Amino acid sequence: QNHVCSLSKVPFRGAPCSDAAGRQVPYSAIMKQVNSSLSGVLWDKGQKSPFYEYQDSLGHFHQVWYDDPHSISLKAAYVKRRGLRGIGMWNGNSLDYSKDAVAEQQTEAMWQALTP
Repeated sequence: QNHVCSLSKVPFRGAPCSDAAGRQVPYSAIMKQVNSSLSGVLWDKGQKSPFYEYQDSLGHFHQVWYDDPHSISLKAAYVKRRGLRGIGMWNGNSLDYSKDAVAEQQTEAMWQALTP
């Protein structure tokens, strides 16, 4: 409700919410699922990140947070404006390196976003 996702407390270095409460999803799967999701792309102004919501076959609701070229470019521009030493991605292996034309375009856009 209101795009608030409640998670059970999962211990992880004392944090109530962590990777232990979810799983990593390849970028290609996110790009395929977001268009058919319940919400479509949503945007969090504070995190400057997109997310979406979907319902699985068992009726459970899920939220998926991710970065896209727009959110990465905003973060890279912030790093540049502040004169910080750099920026990195969580896992570049989650990008789709297949020869599919759409995948190639998405992957290239992600890497280009890192250089504002």
